[in-house]
Amino acid sequence: MNIHEYQAKEILAKYGVAVPKGRVAWTPDEAEDIAKNFMGDKLCVVKAQIHAGGRGKAGGVNLAKNHQEVRQFAEAILGKKLVTHQTGPEGKEVKKVLIEECCQIARELYLGMVVDRAKQRVVVMASQEGGVEIEEVAAKSPEKILKEYVDPAVGLLSFQARKLAFGLGIDKSLVNKAVKFMTGLYQAFVDSDCSMAEINPLVITKDGNIMALDAKMGFDDNGLFRHKDIHEMRDMDEEDPKEVEASRYSLNYVALDGNIGCMVNGAGLAMSTMDIIKLYGGMPANFLDVGGGANKEQVIAAFKILMSDEKVKAVLINIFGGIMRCDIIAEGVIAAAKEVGIKVPLVVRLQGTNVDLGRKILSQSGLNIITAEKMSDAAEKVVRAAK
Repeated sequence: MNIHEYQAKEILAKYGVAVPKGRVAWTPDEAEDIAKNFMGDKLCVVKAQIHAGGRGKAGGVNLAKNHQEVRQFAEAILGKKLVTHQTGPEGKEVKKVLIEECCQIARELYLGMVVDRAKQRVVVMASQEGGVEIEEVAAKSPEKILKEYVDPAVGLLSFQARKLAFGLGIDKSLVNKAVKFMTGLYQAFVDSDCSMAEINPLVITKDGNIMALDAKMGFDDNGLFRHKDIHEMRDMDEEDPKEVEASRYSLNYVALDGNIGCMVNGAGLAMSTMDIIKLYGGMPANFLDVGGGANKEQVIAAFKILMSDEKVKAVLINIFGGIMRCDIIAEGVIAAAKEVGIKVPLVVRLQGTNVDLGRKILSQSGLNIITAEKMSDAAEKVVRAAK
């Protein structure tokens, strides 16, 4: 789960991480009021709040000299679609803006933390290339990215933070502030069950402060039951409606750019299915894992989600019956197809527990279903059907 910039800064501030003074507004009136009464009508920044980077280049970050300009920028942004390199051409509607005090910036740096699953540790990444997409830096100048791996038994140690600070060329008079910033960010990361935290840019101000000018945080969904306050920060408007619907039924769904809908049980089989679709010249429209123990209702919900995607030109259901029997899948597919209707070609491959019964149920359903026994056969048929 991702949250907005202003929400990430609220969390970080609790851990002593320095952030600019700011408040969020949903209307131009609120934005102007914040500028006049909270900011004292000083120079401030109006920032669009969406779950995407690249807002500044898209016109979503504006410097305002007074409260009148704050109102003008808020009116120009709110309710509009902001298109960045991360939103795609469809963009995202801006429903709130962050009004934030302006900082006198001396330097811009980068600081981020993610879980390195190969090393089973949190890795802290830092770079002098602040304000730039870190992926671009990694591709062109990987040597400019500093890394420190954190032992979970002891946490981020002061000497590691100092090593990063000196590597970033931070003046020795500010190293202690940098250490406090980094250790605070790490503690927030661990305590909140984060999967990603990014400060870009991390700024050194002209008056000698170290501050998070921007902040992004993502969380492990499996840990949210421990964090009711963070779970309440979830903004459904920023998520794909199909992914939201899938989460209600405990389905693992990720929307992709292709036109072949996939329903599979098991993440490994789902990845293999997507690979073989691409091998045969097709493009998956989604990753959809119904899990090993899905029931009839979950199968129906999954089928409805696939059918709701206008990009989908054909659907492949690829099930290996283990805990979840093939006949249960067949019954769910038939029930969903009768309720929603089969609007595109449907290819079904069943193997495993009760496979003969499952195939019999499908063959006697009277529905226009294309069956397949092997994955290669299923992939070839669904790609041909989509074309």
